[in-house]
Amino acid sequence: MKPIRLLSGFLTVGFWTLASRVLGFAREILLTAYVGPGPVMDAFVAAFRLPNMFRRFFAEGAFNAAFVPMFAKKLEQGEDAQGFAQGAFNLLLVAVLLLVGLGMIFMPGLVWATANGFAGDARFDMTVGFGYIVFPYILFMSLAALFSGVLNATGRFAAAAAAPVLLNIFACAAMVAGAVVGGEVINWLIWTIPVAGVAQLALVWAAAGRAGIRLRPGRPRLTREMRNLVRVAVPAALAMGVTQINLVVGQLVASDIENAVSWLFVADRLYQLPLGVVGIAVGIVLLPDLSRRLRAGDETGARDALSRAGEFSLMLTIPSTVAFIVMPLPLVSVLYERGATGPEDVAAIALAVAVYGVGLPSFVLHKLLQPLYFAREDTRSPFRYALVAMVVNAGLAFGLKPLVGWIAPAIAASVAGWVMVTLLAYGTRSMGEVARFDDRFRRRAWRIVAASVVMGAVLLAAVTAFDWAFALPGWRYLALFALIVLGAVSYFGAGQILGAFRLGEFKRAMRRGGQT
Repeated sequence: MKPIRLLSGFLTVGFWTLASRVLGFAREILLTAYVGPGPVMDAFVAAFRLPNMFRRFFAEGAFNAAFVPMFAKKLEQGEDAQGFAQGAFNLLLVAVLLLVGLGMIFMPGLVWATANGFAGDARFDMTVGFGYIVFPYILFMSLAALFSGVLNATGRFAAAAAAPVLLNIFACAAMVAGAVVGGEVINWLIWTIPVAGVAQLALVWAAAGRAGIRLRPGRPRLTREMRNLVRVAVPAALAMGVTQINLVVGQLVASDIENAVSWLFVADRLYQLPLGVVGIAVGIVLLPDLSRRLRAGDETGARDALSRAGEFSLMLTIPSTVAFIVMPLPLVSVLYERGATGPEDVAAIALAVAVYGVGLPSFVLHKLLQPLYFAREDTRSPFRYALVAMVVNAGLAFGLKPLVGWIAPAIAASVAGWVMVTLLAYGTRSMGEVARFDDRFRRRAWRIVAASVVMGAVLLAAVTAFDWAFALPGWRYLALFALIVLGAVSYFGAGQILGAFRLGEFKRAMRRGGQT
């Protein structure tokens, strides 16, 4: 069995996820410029969230947590991995087709349940209309997630990580074309989403075929293996989808406040950059590696994999958190203040970015700790923890709204994230040394925090010094670039001096990754 190279895997998935997030920035920049915060953008956000929410349950949640460990086990033991994947494909196809049919029938009810503040104004009908177009996207993405799980379990990460890039390429091209040709830009964007879903599915389907796993639609059979898959997948779906549920709760709370849904959406997309590059990369690569090591009885290797993933997570997450807290306004202003998005919108989005930034480490740690459970096919414990976190989120979101207004959902999401991490960490006590970080991690963790503090002090001084430049349209881009360079140099310089990491380790990993 081809071994999984953790660091090169992190870098491969991280690179493609970074490409997707950067193009996602471009998508949101075009959306805020051409459409801008308001009724139309609110309707788009609410409609597009529907397939994305269910995707976390039927696809990324259930199949990364349940399918990957079971498939990896069959690969490791030389059993019928192809037959298992085919059975899962048939079952998932029928389940999601049923979901799509129900969603199309009950679309007005779905919109009311997730954004009832829209009821009684034009946003409601607009969201329902958009929903009919984008909801089938979940079918393509759910099947793509299964093929991605196949590829990840075999140590082939590039195609699965690159697939999301297609959505943003298609979306950006559609909005630019709409602006050039004429007509409503939002209509070009909405109709492009299901087309992009087909392209994403085609990419990973072909890649899985090249990896030797060739799947075709067939009649589903509820065998013992498939019943076991469902048993593990159902609680995993909620455990992995807790972030999406919290976002929907936030949307419910904010839906009766003008522009709030749009502000929270843009802020969420911004903090998703480090979450995607680090958290998703770690979760995707760590789960199959842990599963295979635990099946082989290699607890030392599993502990090393967890610790190295933890180092990688902290190395990029802590400085990102500091940057979001120290300089949210310059960041948001340069990225989004143009066209239909004005200074008031920028100030609101920046506040939400800072609040989400406080919770960012917790969202990344979810991705690090959950594989410890999923690799053991234990999805019930994360499910119970997710229920607690969701109650905390809903209670704070609704409870704080009378006090702090539209920002309450962001505060609630960050607090709930830390509650979830605390519960996940507490639950690993019975797993033994394999779930404990090693001495090297403990030595480096505090040094990473110290290097991030140094970077934060440099950025705080630089933001004050460059304040004049951000008021001038031609200079603000150079000022932000200077802040990024100063932040990177101060962080990596301090980290190297303090021994938080060794840059040579990443050079070697990149060379090995290029050879696989």
